Amino acid sequence: MRKNIIHLVRELAGISALEELTLTTNGVLLEPIAKELKDAGVSRVNISLGAAQRQCYRQMTGFDLLPTVTSAIYKAIEVGLTPVKINSVIIRAVNVSQIPALADISVHLPVFVRFIEYCPTSRHTKPDSSYVPNSEVRNIIERKFGPLSSVVVENANGPALYFKAKGSVGAIGFISGRSSVFCRQCNRLRLTSDGKVKPCLYSDHCCDLKILIRSGAGDQAVLEQIRRILREKNRYTRLNSSVRDFSMQNIGG
Repeated sequence: MRKNIIHLVRELAGISALEELTLTTNGVLLEPIAKELKDAGVSRVNISLGAAQRQCYRQMTGFDLLPTVTSAIYKAIEVGLTPVKINSVIIRAVNVSQIPALADISVHLPVFVRFIEYCPTSRHTKPDSSYVPNSEVRNIIERKFGPLSSVVVENANGPALYFKAKGSVGAIGFISGRSSVFCRQCNRLRLTSDGKVKPCLYSDHCCDLKILIRSGAGDQAVLEQIRRILREKNRYTRLNSSVRDFSMQNIGG
């Protein structure tokens, strides 16, 4: 939806120190520009998908666009935006029924289907009772596909643990942000849409880079501020922080 996205991607990809440029999307507008994104410098895509059956997708999103997203997944694979990662947040009473169908995508396509534990982030999101632990998700998957085998994914660069169902060409991942703690392995900083850097999703501490840049600070000053944030990252973790209500739409990955 961002205007001139291809130009932005090309500019970002032109930064010599940038090792990888990836994109998270719901897939609705992806198919027509997938090849352009790849040519401009996007390495791979994460596609958010909470349902693999049309009626449930329509109930969750309000739009009958699952065929459009499915086509985008195939297109992303075709043009090399790989490995394609499908991110599925499971919410009780909403899409638990979709778990087998979502896992089945990894059996037939060379993609990573990743199940992410639901985390309420504000009074406007669904209640805590909507949380489904990934241990329960895995049990549901194994009842249909049999025992999952652990696999090592090269350059995983994140908290997901990966497994394979027997005979699958893809893999299944579990990101268990509520039932487990992986602060020691966390390598993430998050840049909000209004220019603030958060050292931890669970902390309300942030550093306003936008103000620094717009005040006329040079690259070296910005770089030193980012280095300071990295040095102090261990002060602000899920284990020692509390967070006020926030919207994931403002924070991103």
